[in-house]
Amino acid sequence: MFRERSDDRFWYMRRPLQFFADIGVLSVAFFIAYLPAVNIQLGELYLETAIRQLPFVILVQIASLFVVGAYSLIWRYVSIEDISLFLKAAAISCVILIGFRLILSFTTFTLWQIPVSVILIDTMMGFGGLLGLRILRRFFYELNDKNRPTLGRKRARQMPTLIVGAGRMGSTLAKEMSGRRYAELEIRGFVDDDFAKKGGSVNRIKVLGSTKDLPKLVSDLNIEQVVIAIDQAQGKEIRRIMDVCAAIPVKARIVPSLNELAHGHVSVSRIRDVQIEDLLGREPVELDDENLYDFLSGKVVMVTGAGGSIGSELVRQIVNYSPSKLLLVERAEFFLFNVERELSSYRTEIAIFPLIADICDEPRMRDIFEQFKPEIIFHAAAHKHVPLMELNCSEAVKNNIFATRQIASLAGEFGASDFVMISTDKAVNPTSIMGASKRIAEIVVQELNDKYETNFTAVRFGNVLGSAGSVVPIFREQIQKGEPITVTHKDMTRYFMTIPEASQLVLQAGALGNGGEIFILDMGQPVKILDLAEDMIRLSGLTPYEDIDIQFTGIRDGEKLFEELEITGEDLLKTRHPKIFIGKIATYSDEQVVEILSEFRQAVDAKDASEIRRLFNKFLPEATISIGSKAAGADN
Repeated sequence: MFRERSDDRFWYMRRPLQFFADIGVLSVAFFIAYLPAVNIQLGELYLETAIRQLPFVILVQIASLFVVGAYSLIWRYVSIEDISLFLKAAAISCVILIGFRLILSFTTFTLWQIPVSVILIDTMMGFGGLLGLRILRRFFYELNDKNRPTLGRKRARQMPTLIVGAGRMGSTLAKEMSGRRYAELEIRGFVDDDFAKKGGSVNRIKVLGSTKDLPKLVSDLNIEQVVIAIDQAQGKEIRRIMDVCAAIPVKARIVPSLNELAHGHVSVSRIRDVQIEDLLGREPVELDDENLYDFLSGKVVMVTGAGGSIGSELVRQIVNYSPSKLLLVERAEFFLFNVERELSSYRTEIAIFPLIADICDEPRMRDIFEQFKPEIIFHAAAHKHVPLMELNCSEAVKNNIFATRQIASLAGEFGASDFVMISTDKAVNPTSIMGASKRIAEIVVQELNDKYETNFTAVRFGNVLGSAGSVVPIFREQIQKGEPITVTHKDMTRYFMTIPEASQLVLQAGALGNGGEIFILDMGQPVKILDLAEDMIRLSGLTPYEDIDIQFTGIRDGEKLFEELEITGEDLLKTRHPKIFIGKIATYSDEQVVEILSEFRQAVDAKDASEIRRLFNKFLPEATISIGSKAAGADN
């Protein structure tokens, strides 16, 4: 991964020199192992014997290093994790040499019978010396790198900084910064609420106190910023530290989240401003990778709505599990172009097919199924905007119900193994056209599970932070324009997940499904939209109600004050994953589904929005869709 510096002279000689240095260290260790002063089992130095045995011993040891991949390491970047390679090489060579010794003990080749004590001492000293040689190389490299002239490049001003968190994340940050010539942080100490760490040091940087000591430490040390580097930090903890920093005041920043690091796009040292996702974040999702590899590896996988917020993240996650082909189905050309271009930069061997298609277009979708024979389908395409669907309920029915039924039927007809539909918490006791249409979609997908060998499942979750048309981008745009933030009601709450978390759990639920389930994701605790708006204003460096006002506009058609994740009476069952549950809901019969689809078809063909609303209430006893809505006649 690392490229050699262009000013690093004699690079072409480095590997041979390193190789001969290793031979030198191993040779010295072998002769020392024969010294009577070191090996108490030997009464004298067998110099002639050692010289004859040396080539064979060196050959075995060097071969062991090659076998474990020790020569793929660049010396200047050797780390604690690399010790395991040298331990493996030492074990391999030791076993071979002792085995050779035992075999020769039954022969007359006494000259080649290396004493076991010599082998053990030589292994410890030789491989210890190799590791020490590399550590010494790294030490001198970092020392030289810090003191090397800047060659005209101005050294950036270092900002006096305190790190909150003296754990693994904080230690990694300090280590990365200490090894960089142009580090922008001058780390003056750690702060950690673990009392046992106070007074200790991490990477020779002292732990000065707890977060309660921040005001005094910031003042005494002239600190200009505080960097939060807490392992698996919870939203409440980050908010508390932010409040302390705001009261001092001092700027607070944060290291990238584990999800960002997992994507490989950033390093720990790429600190950034705290975002709303950090304040709402929970512990990272732990995936059963082995199960997901079994589910996705080598398969033809289709994602509908692949250019959308959830669809595009599903695609990013799926490529990690090596499908044979990945079909990106999207009707918006620009979004499809963006996600395909991003994937092409990954340089993956996976065959990726960007397919412009409308899921309502049955001939086009049939052509795709005939050509590619998808084995796993993640159906993320949908109309999801609640107020817009109140005005366009016929389109909600056509896209969310009829198109879903059509895609699911094609999956069964062409023998797909799994069909996973993305649903929503708004399908629970629906009050909106969008929520009701997704609930009917769940019903028609479940009904297909008994008709085909395909496993049909649905995954239900709440709002996704930062998704297109969601509240966070809207609030962010209002703040940037200096406009008041509009909140519908001061008590309105919603469940939130990050896009990566939701997508990872959708994949995991798909792998767990046996068919017929509606999976319900653990959304944590609901969040007040008013609190969300106030947090976003503060994160922008402004004061709520002073710099940016908050106005209440009233609940819109189809909206609830709070969302639910399960219907009253649903039986929630645990799965192997702690964040995924199964809602075993009574299914509708074939005759009922046929009646539902027939009556909705007639209402849509007649463009009768009031009849569509009435039908939702008729077929969903738990629904409360307003018949007399202002929007009821909008798409008549």
